[in-house]
Order: sequence, then C-alpha cells, then structure tokens
Amino acid sequence: MSLVELIARADERGLAASGLACLDRCLPLLGGDDELLRPLWARLADDCDWSAGLARARAALGPADPADDEAARLTRHMLETAPADGTPGALRPWADACSVAALRAHLLLDPAADGDWAPDALDAGRAGDPAGLPPLVVAELRRQAAVLELLAGHGPQGLRRALEISVEGRRVLRAVVSRRARGAAGPGSEGSL
Repeated sequence: MSLVELIARADERGLAASGLACLDRCLPLLGGDDELLRPLWARLADDCDWSAGLARARAALGPADPADDEAARLTRHMLETAPADGTPGALRPWADACSVAALRAHLLLDPAADGDWAPDALDAGRAGDPAGLPPLVVAELRRQAAVLELLAGHGPQGLRRALEISVEGRRVLRAVVSRRARGAAGPGSEGSL
C-alpha cells in the first residue's frame, strides 16, 4: 500500500503518530533536545490530547531563526502547524503535510541528490514509485510507511516500535547534518578546534 493510501486510511492515533514521527526525525535540524517530543508520544498512548505538550515544545524551541535553512524551516513549520485538535479532519492534512515536508528536508540534505528534483518525484515516491529518488529519501519513505503500518496493525501497542523507528531516523539525519557541517567548515578546520 502506498504512503498516500496509508495516510488516507489512518485513524486519529495513526495520523498523529505519523506527523509526530516525521517531526521527531527532523528535530536535529532545529538543534532540539532528543527528549523534546517524548511527552507528545506519551500522550498518544493515552488519549491523544497533546495540546499542553505542543505548547511546551514550541516554547522550548523558541522563535524561528532568520538564519535557518529551508530544511530547518520545513521542520519548524511541522511543529508550528501541529493541530491541538485531535480529530481526523485536523490531523489528516497535517500528517500529509508533515510527510511531504520531511521528505523534502531529507531531499535537501541527501548528498546523492543533485538539487534538480521536481516535486513530482516526491509525489511519485509517496504514491509507491520511489525509482530514481536518492537513498536518504527512500529510507524516509520506508520509515513513514512503517509507522503508519504499525499503528494500523497494532493500535497503541505499535507506538513503542514507531518511536524506535523515529529515533533511528533521527540518528541517521543527525549524522548527515554533522557530516554536512564538517564539510562546510572546510579542510583544515579540525586543527582550529
């Protein structure tokens, strides 16, 4: 089943977990604490009322930094637009937008991407045809689908594994961001540390 179909069929908890997982995996782009979103995950196991946790996470990250690159802006937008209302009508468009934003952020950071990607390529990947997409994006597509499949198949019991998938993706993205920062520092910068 394609990612688009999985989002279309997901219930409230699946939609909330899907969007939250996308945001969680992209958190290194904002320099956020790895535990920042844990209270939101915990609320998903209970009753999906995460409005207080959202407010705390937004306050902890503070205002947008004008120096943020596009990937960081996409990530911040995921958090800023997260609905306090846990209804499918509010969560479905947010989860869908988070899916696109996370994929776009991964595309921007993928060292194998040449920068000449049309939005159609991401749309095709979300529809089930990842051919030609770079590896970091394909891995993100798989993680997004896995989270939705876990919640559809196991309900609240799938949250622990969904969080593990998110943590794994966050580690991968953190490594990419770190490598990029070292590359931007240029040769010989290690000696100045």
